[in-house]
Amino acid sequence: MTRVDFYFNVEDKYRHLARLAGKALERQRRLFVFVRDEEEAEQVGHVLWTHQPTGFLPHCRSDDALAAETPIVIDWQGENLLHDDVLINLRPDHPPFFSRFKGLIEIVSRNEIDRADARVRYRFYRDRGYELHSHDIAGAAHE
Repeated sequence: MTRVDFYFNVEDKYRHLARLAGKALERQRRLFVFVRDEEEAEQVGHVLWTHQPTGFLPHCRSDDALAAETPIVIDWQGENLLHDDVLINLRPDHPPFFSRFKGLIEIVSRNEIDRADARVRYRFYRDRGYELHSHDIAGAAHE
């Protein structure tokens, strides 16, 4: 069954995504980042390119020729699911295909609308018996 991790009170969702992506790559995990649209895919891609001046977070879009070999795949359509390791959801609703992944990460900002959407997703997963883990990172030094 999919493990679901919620990261609450995130100051900058994209920066936190990049931090989690770095840790995942260290553990040789693959990430599928599900975003709202093509514009957000561009924003996420930019953050992953510029996250660390001395680091590299290899990523591409799901329609790229190298997507099957790239550790971080960014997608907004949900049609080209290239692996089943870790899904990071940046959308306001739950991904309809989340249960095929070993892990699901939900990143929740301090914005009230984002928090309200997250509460709906949290209840959705909880009511279906998924293993939920909450991480309140408010004021964390690494953020």
